[in-house]
Amino acid sequence: MKTILQAFEWYLPANGSHWRTLTQLTPELKKLGFTGLWLPPASKGAAGINDVGYGIYDLFDLGEFDQKGTVSTKYGTKEDYLSVIKTLHAYGIEAYADIVFDHMMGADETEVIEADVKAWDDRLYELVDDKTVEVWTKFTFPGRKKHYDDYIWTWNNFNGVDYDERTKSHEILEFKGHQWDTHVDSEHHNYDYLMGDDLDFDVPETVQQLEKWGKWFVETTAIDGFRLDAVKHIDFEYFSGWLLQRKKQMGKTPFVVGEYWSNELQKLEYYLEKSGDAMQLFDVPLHFNLYQASSSDGAFDMREIYAHTLVSTHPDLAVTFVDNHDTQEGQALQSWIQPWFKEQAYSLILLRMKGTPTVFWGDLCGVLDRQVNPVGENLQKLLILRHHAEFLSEYDYFDHPDLIGWSSTLNFEDQRIGLATLLTNGSGGSKYMIIDPSQAKKTYVDLFGRHTLPVQLDENGGATFYVNDGACSVWISQEYAEKINQRSTAVSLRLPILDK
Repeated sequence: MKTILQAFEWYLPANGSHWRTLTQLTPELKKLGFTGLWLPPASKGAAGINDVGYGIYDLFDLGEFDQKGTVSTKYGTKEDYLSVIKTLHAYGIEAYADIVFDHMMGADETEVIEADVKAWDDRLYELVDDKTVEVWTKFTFPGRKKHYDDYIWTWNNFNGVDYDERTKSHEILEFKGHQWDTHVDSEHHNYDYLMGDDLDFDVPETVQQLEKWGKWFVETTAIDGFRLDAVKHIDFEYFSGWLLQRKKQMGKTPFVVGEYWSNELQKLEYYLEKSGDAMQLFDVPLHFNLYQASSSDGAFDMREIYAHTLVSTHPDLAVTFVDNHDTQEGQALQSWIQPWFKEQAYSLILLRMKGTPTVFWGDLCGVLDRQVNPVGENLQKLLILRHHAEFLSEYDYFDHPDLIGWSSTLNFEDQRIGLATLLTNGSGGSKYMIIDPSQAKKTYVDLFGRHTLPVQLDENGGATFYVNDGACSVWISQEYAEKINQRSTAVSLRLPILDK
């Protein structure tokens, strides 16, 4: 079973050491059972070493050239990036690249052109026609000096920008002779434009450059898959062709997940249809269910935790997650799951048969800059349990608005064992659940140690299991609880101290 780590968070220190940190932590991440790491964007951003990676300036600069005031990106040099991928491969872990094709930022020169001014809240409504503007749209990459590629990007590669240098005004500008892509999200009537210089996928040279870069990038890095940024703002049919070429080039079907940030399940399903099921999608509706459950003072009906989610309708195409870099406190999409509910949330994605779960770096290792602690040892136990088990069956006991649970059977190191998971967003309590007749008369304990008294299963392989207020408990046979605890203790996620 796949288990992915989002191997970064927004507030990592801008000291160029993160690739080396991941290289050093790879053995510990292997112990936890991660099968793939989603790495942050590796290309040089407009803000240089301070760029998280989404303000893409030069796709071909992976931390190799002196551009935007630095050679290194926020995460390190090209050499460091290739080294972490090589190390991951040595431990049998795949590496997934974060790809940003929606926009470019930090142009080297301005150009004077004609554009129409569009309304901020209605990108199809024209406020001003044929305005002469000066825009930052010419990318010459002087620091790279045409190494790898000699193409110069100009205004003709883009649909529009949001800043007029001539008047120093912020406004949505659609370039004359261009128009927003039509197959995009319908928010603002057309949500093609997001930020920076918006790529025009109707321009053949734009598409050719992205294909050239994709071929070079895969050859250079030996990457295993992709996380695609902001797909709701990009022509819905574009990536199917680009990914088909990567599949041919790689000689395998890469793991691909797209970020379509919407709480509306119908939009995600429509995108999957239009993109030809070329990728999986993050289950954003499930994230918002978890968010509501953690922040509504127990008012959320836990029986509906999977309602209107991608994992419930398209489990093979759903990548489940609890939080990510965009949902962190202080970010534009802030919807941070409250700490008290993190264990419940992770049990709902890690101890289930459906979906591909992603664990957030900030939850595993903490967010030092914001003094946010990691979820803790219990998250490690969930990961180790998932790592060593093959889930064979599960039965839901979603019969209470606050307290829900499910029973599972697993193949754990060639032994059939059982599991009972119980959680609540309100008061604690108990629930009788049947695991499996094969577990009859066995003794089960709380893996998290919140209940010191063991429980003996009856002749049906069932028992009354317990959970505390606002908590989660995972009940398993004592023998396997001891194994998991020992393996969790053997994992050290202490972040190495690296020089700049």
